[in-house]
Amino acid sequence: MNIFLDDDGRFRVIEHHPAYRVLNLRRGDYLAALGIGDNGEEIDNLANFPSADLNEEGADPVLEIPNPFPFRGTTFISRSWAEAKAANPASISCTPTPPISLRQSLADPAAPTAPESPPADTAPAEGGKTPDLPWQQLLNRLPRPLRLTLAATSGDPAELELLAAQACDLQYEHGQVVGLIYRQTGNRRRAVIHDHDLFETVANNPALPAAYKKAMVLRPGAQGESEIVGEYGGVGQQTHVFEYLRRNSYIPWGHYAANLADDAIRYRIADLRLADIHGLRHLYYQRSYVRLAAMLGITISQRRQPLEESQLEELRQQILAALPQAAADTLPFTATLWGWNFGYDFAGSGFRLHASHQQIHQQYALVPPPPAFSCGDQISHCCRNYLQQTGRGLFADYLTALRHNIRCDQRREPASLIVHEDPQVLLVVPKAQVSQWELQIICKERVGHIVEADSACRAALDQALLLAQRILAVLGATLVTTIEYNKRFDQPDTDQRLFYALLPKLPWSMGAFSEAQQRWICGHYPEDFAAACRQAALDFPAHLPHAET
Repeated sequence: MNIFLDDDGRFRVIEHHPAYRVLNLRRGDYLAALGIGDNGEEIDNLANFPSADLNEEGADPVLEIPNPFPFRGTTFISRSWAEAKAANPASISCTPTPPISLRQSLADPAAPTAPESPPADTAPAEGGKTPDLPWQQLLNRLPRPLRLTLAATSGDPAELELLAAQACDLQYEHGQVVGLIYRQTGNRRRAVIHDHDLFETVANNPALPAAYKKAMVLRPGAQGESEIVGEYGGVGQQTHVFEYLRRNSYIPWGHYAANLADDAIRYRIADLRLADIHGLRHLYYQRSYVRLAAMLGITISQRRQPLEESQLEELRQQILAALPQAAADTLPFTATLWGWNFGYDFAGSGFRLHASHQQIHQQYALVPPPPAFSCGDQISHCCRNYLQQTGRGLFADYLTALRHNIRCDQRREPASLIVHEDPQVLLVVPKAQVSQWELQIICKERVGHIVEADSACRAALDQALLLAQRILAVLGATLVTTIEYNKRFDQPDTDQRLFYALLPKLPWSMGAFSEAQQRWICGHYPEDFAAACRQAALDFPAHLPHAET
């Protein structure tokens, strides 16, 4: 029997009732006054200096929940914290930080406000910096940490325009920004950027006017010479996505990035459409299938045109038929790598808080056979061990346990961990969350990688990814990492399922000592978080205006 299930096939929850003795080895008593109460009574620290040993007989109970995948560690829930959330699951949320405006906060109401953009009669016609304005002079005197914080949190477009002009040299025509100023450095021309952290932070602020976003980061070529080798949609269509080849990549054989184009600006989940997700994912499926086809000797004659959905499905079926005949030791790549870092933030202290790219994007690649690392190999290892221990499939039992879940606190309702279900996939809250707000998307059928995923499965995965992001956005998550776990193309196991883990970073839980040991501390019962997610799915249009319903 695997440790994550009890004898009856339900999730194992270990309840600890702390009781222990502590030897008092302190030498001195360092008594001091702490202040006074509201009734005038003096408050001291006598309680901090006991005279004898301590006997703890009834500390708050703690729940320990083993993860179905042991390499992901164990989740711990303090019952006292979780009980407070169980009384009001709607309290499981982050209060969004309202955008600020330093300019408006400090302005004298009787004084004229700063112009919304550099006036046409003073901005240089051919390029250069914006002219000095009184408000810009004030921003120039701000210490750099305050400037970075303002770039991340301001919702004032005029303020952000001035910060952008501090970060880099901008080109203007008739008072409007149209591009960057470049300087020749050796054999390359580089944009003149004075402060890269400030540049990236202000460029990632949704309130920065679109013209600045396009000039600084979104226009093809603004970030370098990475070639565009794929495209989905187009100008005037519902969506428009470019696929960039990342040559000088941390992945030794290169990888690809699918970015929303500069005529389809999406900075918030509220602006993200199903067509956008479909386009981002279509490029991932297409690139992976085309590369696999070349490995298997399947000819692709199409050029300068994306594959239609029907062509993509036909190619997938050809690859699926050819894979079993391919010698495993001749395949140069045997797995996919896919991930999505949504959201950007930067602290004034100099810490970048998320490894995000500008706008909404996704990255992907192919992975060589072992010993090259693929995170899905860890799942495969768990599946093999579980089969040896029990004679059953890990995912088959995992899905069954999800459907027959009992609350951690033994109450009757709500007990379900399922947030959304369709014929292809489940969107669930895992019993043992490795992020306080982790969500998982799991294929219900025996689909272990994207070559085994047909058109209906791919569409369901795309829709579930969008729904999961919308739910997390309603709850207040702004930084979310999504990981695909898949099996190898040459892996015969039919139980391992393709699944996705969405891992938000929360302001109070960025990861430290406990998390480095795979000990995940949670302040709610997973069943209550699932209830909050189901409500958030219903609330999405009201909470996030301009969303496509």
